[in-house]
Amino acid sequence: MITILLADDHHVVRQGLRSLIDSQPDLNVIAEASDGHEAMGKILKLKPEVSILDMMMPSMNGLEITRQVWKTTKVLILSMHSSEAYVIEALRNGALGYVLKDSTASELIQAIHVIAGGQRYLSSPFSERAISAYVERAKTGSLDPFDTLTIREREILKMVAEGNSTADIAEKLSISPRTVEAHRANISRKLDIQSQADLIRIALKKGLLPMDR
Repeated sequence: MITILLADDHHVVRQGLRSLIDSQPDLNVIAEASDGHEAMGKILKLKPEVSILDMMMPSMNGLEITRQVWKTTKVLILSMHSSEAYVIEALRNGALGYVLKDSTASELIQAIHVIAGGQRYLSSPFSERAISAYVERAKTGSLDPFDTLTIREREILKMVAEGNSTADIAEKLSISPRTVEAHRANISRKLDIQSQADLIRIALKKGLLPMDR
């Protein structure tokens, strides 16, 4: 029996997923969570074999959780984002699977079985192409430093470039100013940013700001 944790901030979504998964004779949902912190606590306490995590949740997103629990549980990210960049980031953070929210029920069930067996599973639009692209760039050393930023770091980079203060960002994202400062320090280190001008230049180059700024 494969034990499963479901984490999504929408009750109706969790209810539908639980009904689908529990209809399978070898799958058992042992816990649900409606936000990131709740998911983290239950994963560490219950140690489910597979954790299905929504990419975007209050308090902590699915990738932030994955970075801390991938040794405890096999993570399947459930996301509406079909960009290959999100898939690559999920894999880099330790997820074994990435399934789009508009996937079929049979694909989700297949993904659970595959990652429970220790293998990677990506929704059909991605196949193994995302993995190969990331691995190849990592080997050749041609990986863009921007690609190492987490989703939250990219979000904060954009907000800083737009002129938001640390306090503004903390309030808008419902996180502490200290957490914002930690993210800003990581961004500066990863991108070798020395000034606000450097930050704005990178944000423009990566399309985070309009070019007519």
